[in-house]
Amino acid sequence: MKFKILFYSLMLSGSMLSPAVMHAQQDKEPDDIAMTENEFEDNFFEALKQKGIENYDKAIQSLQKCLVKEPDNAVIYHELGINYLAMKNYPEAEKAFLKARDIDPTNRWYWQSLYDVYYETKDFNKSIPIVQKLTEWRKEFFQEDLVSLYMYTQQFDKALDLINEMEQTVGMSEKREMYKLQILSDSRYRKPQKESLEEAIKKNPKEESNYIELIYLYSESNQEQKAQEVAKKLEKEIPTSDWAQVSLFKFNLSNNEGKKAAESMFRVLESKKIDRKIKHRVLNEFLIFASNNPQYAGDLEKAVNYFEDDQQINVPKEIGKFFFSKARYPEAAYYFEKALSLKPDDIETVELLLYTYTESAQYDNLQKKAAEYIDLYPTQARLYYFAGFAANQVKQFAKAKDYLETGIDFVVEDPELELKITKQLTETYSALGDIKKKDSMLQRQAKLEKSKSN
Repeated sequence: MKFKILFYSLMLSGSMLSPAVMHAQQDKEPDDIAMTENEFEDNFFEALKQKGIENYDKAIQSLQKCLVKEPDNAVIYHELGINYLAMKNYPEAEKAFLKARDIDPTNRWYWQSLYDVYYETKDFNKSIPIVQKLTEWRKEFFQEDLVSLYMYTQQFDKALDLINEMEQTVGMSEKREMYKLQILSDSRYRKPQKESLEEAIKKNPKEESNYIELIYLYSESNQEQKAQEVAKKLEKEIPTSDWAQVSLFKFNLSNNEGKKAAESMFRVLESKKIDRKIKHRVLNEFLIFASNNPQYAGDLEKAVNYFEDDQQINVPKEIGKFFFSKARYPEAAYYFEKALSLKPDDIETVELLLYTYTESAQYDNLQKKAAEYIDLYPTQARLYYFAGFAANQVKQFAKAKDYLETGIDFVVEDPELELKITKQLTETYSALGDIKKKDSMLQRQAKLEKSKSN
């Protein structure tokens, strides 16, 4: 019982009984007080128990009994709101949370719970004053939400002001960058914004964010020459600016100045200020450029190394796919091999690598690598096909027979692969002089081809 009382005391922020109840108890007998306390406590813990097993109706009934004893207890109203919210009874949840907040406006969680209601009901207008209040406790976290709410409610002036403020305090983010471009694409904001930014740069040439905004504005209005001039001015005034390099990278690529573009790219990739998604975008643009200008292949290889710790995207694999789609198999193979050094158990990359060896007639590599992976994945039918195909090409027909006969037994609902293995077995049996098995494979092949055409 002592544990229950202590726990309940904590739940009520240090006071188990309200002042009203304490005053009333002065006129009661000790036995009456104990009964009142036990009844209130039992109902409260019964509510917690029922909520825990998702019997929200019963939890609400117990909490309403608690309110009879303590009608101004904010904790009870908050618990009521939680149960109503779980039932998606949003009007009642809102009422309960509002009551809790009015009783104790200093408790952040009562405000947070109100926001949960408005967020789920997409009531963005009601959300705004709540989130403004929440910024008193977690400013940067809730400012991000506030920017989005201003955008949803088309309060673009307020959104732009807050974005500019956050750029000064916490730096840039891709989401806010997107919002800003959306706002500035409106002609109402462009001209005065450009003029004010140009004036701000004159007054304070060391303020990086003004240059960045102006670069975006000029780029959005297709004034690339002016955007480039601003980027160069930024680089001159703030040589350490990483964001200047993002713009200069694009300008240098457009001007076919690969060396300068590569220098800017490496500055961007090394930066701790620039979001990883922007780095991916820069790499993708340089990939396309380098694929058309092979003299920069070394810079591309070096750039890929910056993404070795990327937990979301296997960058070498994606670059390998790019070259594979262009039928540039040696380059594709190089990047697939690099991808497998980062994630050796990616069977899709294994198969892509083996395809590149097949298409570039690297039969020794194909057989060796396929055999290595058969040891790791002994039921993967496609690996046996690659190994058998390679063995046939180098006239090792006995090996081909072993690989292909084993592989065909592992084919499951893949008629195309079954047909490929059957064709290779036909070739193998023919080379080994086994006419009976060759004829059997020819019949199987004809049946598969007929089924495919149907």
